[in-house]
Amino acid sequence: MGDIIRIGTRKSILAMEQTRLIAELIKETYPDIQVEYVTRDTLGDRILDHPLQSFGGKGVFVSEFEQAIAGDVMELAVHSAKDLPMELAEGLTIAAVSEREDPRDVLVTRKGVCQRELEHFTIGTSSLRRQLQIGLLWEELWPDLHGSAGKTPALSCADLRGNVHTRLQKLEDGMFHGIILAAAGLKRLGIRSDGRYDFHFLPADRFIPAGGQGIMAVEGKEGSMASLLCKAIDHQEARMCLELERSVLKGLMAGCHEPVGIYSRICKDRIEVWGVNRRNGRLRQIHLTGENTDTERGRLVREAVKGLR
Repeated sequence: MGDIIRIGTRKSILAMEQTRLIAELIKETYPDIQVEYVTRDTLGDRILDHPLQSFGGKGVFVSEFEQAIAGDVMELAVHSAKDLPMELAEGLTIAAVSEREDPRDVLVTRKGVCQRELEHFTIGTSSLRRQLQIGLLWEELWPDLHGSAGKTPALSCADLRGNVHTRLQKLEDGMFHGIILAAAGLKRLGIRSDGRYDFHFLPADRFIPAGGQGIMAVEGKEGSMASLLCKAIDHQEARMCLELERSVLKGLMAGCHEPVGIYSRICKDRIEVWGVNRRNGRLRQIHLTGENTDTERGRLVREAVKGLR
C-alpha cells in the first residue's frame, strides 16, 4: 500500500463529499498518509430510467467497487451504508463506519406549496419503504404541512431517480409537489439552508428510515493494511446499530423488493429498535427495547425478524 491509500467513490457531489469526510478522518489520524480518489460511474448511476428493483437492487452501486478492491485498483471504497447489499463480496469487510448523521427522511417541497389548496399531491420517490409510509401517515401529516385541518389532497407517488441535485431540479421544474430525501445527504451538501424549499422532517420513530441511513461505510479487504488502519476511525456505537439493522434485513432476506424500514438508537445502556414492513399484503410494525449488550442485541434481532416477517 505504501504511504498512499486509494479510495473509491461514485462521481456524484454527495458521494465525493462523503468520501472527503472519511479521507479527512484518515488524514487527521495518520498525517503521513496521502489519499487518492478513484471515481467510478456505477451501473446504478448510468441507468436512471428504471427502478433499482428492476435491474439488481442496491448492489448496482457497490459491485464495481468490490471488483476494483479485489483487483487492487483501490484499497477502500466509501458507500452510504444503506446502499450496501446484505452480502459483501468474498474477502471484503466493512472496515469502518462513521458516526451516524441525522437518520430522518425529509419531505422537500417548493416554498409555500403545502399552504395551497390542492386536490392532488404527487411525491417523487422510487423507494417502496417511503411510498408505504407516506401513504400510511399522509392524513396525519397533511394538517401540519398545510398549517390547518383543511381537506387533505389525494396522494400519489411517482418514481424518481438520480442524484440529489437532479431530484431537486425535477422538483423545481414542477414535476412533483414534493420529494423525499435523506436528511443526512441534505446536511452534507449544505442544502438545508436553501430558501427555495420547505423542509418537513419526518420523525425516525414514526417514519422508519432505511437500515444504515445516515451512516457512511468504508469497505476494504479483510486483513489488509488499509482496513486495519481504518479501525482507528471506526465509530463503535454506529457500528452496533448498523450491524443490528443489517442482521434484521438479512434475517428477512429483504432487498429492494420489500418496503422495509429498520432503525435502532442507543441511549446510555439501552437500545431501541423500530421497524416496518408490508409482506403478503399485511402491514407489520415493531418497537422493541433492551439492554445494550451482545446477548440483548441478538434477542432484539430475532424478535424484530419475527415481528416483521
